[in-house]
Amino acid sequence: MMSGLMVDYSDACVAVRDDLARTHEAMLDYFRRPGCWFTGAERLAIAAESRNALDCDLCAQRKSSLSPEQPTGEHRRVSELPESLVEIAHRIRLDPQRLSREWYERIRTEGIEEGRYVELVGIVTFTAGIDSFCRALGFAPLPFPEPIAGPPSRYRPANLTGGIAWVPILLPENATGPEADLYDGDFVPNIARALSSVPDHVRLLQQESATHYMSMAEIPDASVRRHLNRLQMELVAARVSAMNECFY
Repeated sequence: MMSGLMVDYSDACVAVRDDLARTHEAMLDYFRRPGCWFTGAERLAIAAESRNALDCDLCAQRKSSLSPEQPTGEHRRVSELPESLVEIAHRIRLDPQRLSREWYERIRTEGIEEGRYVELVGIVTFTAGIDSFCRALGFAPLPFPEPIAGPPSRYRPANLTGGIAWVPILLPENATGPEADLYDGDFVPNIARALSSVPDHVRLLQQESATHYMSMAEIPDASVRRHLNRLQMELVAARVSAMNECFY
């Protein structure tokens, strides 16, 4: 199904557009490269832990408990990431609807910088999207590539604004200079703003949205049609969100 970074869905039970395969290649290539706050090897480890959360006994027990803080114990892990990062990756992947501001503030006091948190969130959720696509086709999850060596850039955009979301965000009117290309059109979904302290997350999200759904600029346009019309798309999206207990 995958040779190097070539994703091949030709054996799928349904026809898969080439642009979907190319977007998934771009996502895997993105994971393996050094980011703002993690090395390529660390980013691939985060992606692996995102996938691994589905088979973690502790996560399953917590998912069925009244409180996400119970029971306690150790996660089933597949990486050498610090336990704090494994905990965050597993919680976000398997039990996101019970994340709270109190939980976020606590992990911040444990030394998780805002930028590291945002970069981790993006990788975990991008991985979930690829994995869900493969599962729907009856394919095994795509194998991860080898990492590209190099240090993280520690890049932080100028003009981030705090006090609006849990994390600082780049408002559209402040997206200038290196971030002038970050937002596509006047409509900027909150999910893009939430990832904006790691600008390349937003750029990848733009590509993913245009391929899997529609471009962000098209979202306000109710007349947009692909294989489904807009009403059908929103019905599917709402049903999936309800099944996933999406609090947003």
